Amino acid sequence: MREGNRTKLVLWGIFIVLAGYLSLKGLSFDKETFVWMGINLEEQAVEVYLPSILESDGKDASLSANILSGLFVRGGINVRSISEQAGADSETDRKIIKENEQFLVENLTKENQEAGPKEKNQESTGMDSEEKSAVEENMQENTEESTQENTEEKIEENAGTENGQKGTLTAGAPVMDLPLEQFQDFNFVISNFYTIDKTTSINSEQLNAVTLLEKDLRMSAGAENPQILIYHSHSQEEFADSVPGDASTMIVGVGEYLTTLLRDTYGYNVMHVTDTFDIMGGKLDRNKAYNYAQETISRILEENPSIEVVIDLHRDGVTGAKRLVTEINGKPTAKIMFFNGLSRTNQNGELSHLPNPYIQDNLAFSLQLARYAKEYYPDWFRTIYLRGYRYNLHLRPKTLLVECGAQTNTVEEEMNAMQPLADILNKVLTGA
Repeated sequence: MREGNRTKLVLWGIFIVLAGYLSLKGLSFDKETFVWMGINLEEQAVEVYLPSILESDGKDASLSANILSGLFVRGGINVRSISEQAGADSETDRKIIKENEQFLVENLTKENQEAGPKEKNQESTGMDSEEKSAVEENMQENTEESTQENTEEKIEENAGTENGQKGTLTAGAPVMDLPLEQFQDFNFVISNFYTIDKTTSINSEQLNAVTLLEKDLRMSAGAENPQILIYHSHSQEEFADSVPGDASTMIVGVGEYLTTLLRDTYGYNVMHVTDTFDIMGGKLDRNKAYNYAQETISRILEENPSIEVVIDLHRDGVTGAKRLVTEINGKPTAKIMFFNGLSRTNQNGELSHLPNPYIQDNLAFSLQLARYAKEYYPDWFRTIYLRGYRYNLHLRPKTLLVECGAQTNTVEEEMNAMQPLADILNKVLTGA
């Protein structure tokens, strides 16, 4: 083998290692750094990884350069025009590429994984828009396994309230005063009321707290016809002492108690839908629970246009033995969290296939409830969790997804939480 070829082989080895190192570490280099010993490493790396372009007529050069640029994008490098340098025999090139193919694939795979979760419709899958919507929403909205258990890890609880410290709360008078002026401070609002998932973001224009709090959300019609609908996308959610197969000791039973409170104590006309949307073929399967729920609830809403409020009642999921419990009026009470989907992700921007014309109304509903919760039951309220998708919150302006407690709570604690929830719902719906 000629001396020149040996030298090139050594250099190619160095270039391969360097390119792999950049893809893994994402180091930033300026263009001058990529000229070493008089050789442009950008161009040389192209030759090493994509030798076939040296045999092309130049038509595919820009495409090949774009492919390779993925290796350098984290280092701020744009691959320029393909070098016209040649000289290495094609057989040697093919051997080098074959030996390092797996190395490159592994690096690219790892880098894509490190970049974070991708929306399911990011790549062309051949699915139509409805199928993409179903895949995106349902694969990302598995609240029990992918959303719920992760949310608790990201929520910074207030000191002393996480594991059941006693409070001195009553339903009769506010514990703290939160004047409207405080909500002009966006940082105050975010730090005291919200947890923002990494899939999305929000700014002061998208979340104008004062405007949201001033929105009139009072019930517009009387109780002659249905006003509130309660349902459960995940009807099989259980608690620490639930009786297997007994819906009255599961989230459906908690929803029935909330229904009773709103009917008997506050006089609302309430429908409680107890259909199971997370059972497929007799087995628990939440992959399409939100889609199945949407079909049924949309039909019911069409048949009952008087319904103004839609509540999807869940419980959260936590790791280990963590307890989401406080004490209200001497009763152990599961803590509460509200959940908003923004139909907007950091990667894809606005999700046009998941439209929600009611995002501002949804945000207003949860924030007004949260303000009352903070004022009357501050240890009970956890946060409003913002995520990138939709979660059927487009069904009505006053649609709410509630996470009450977790699987470590008792049925009694869950039931007790419905009393303050009914109270703050009534406060918002009456403008109290």
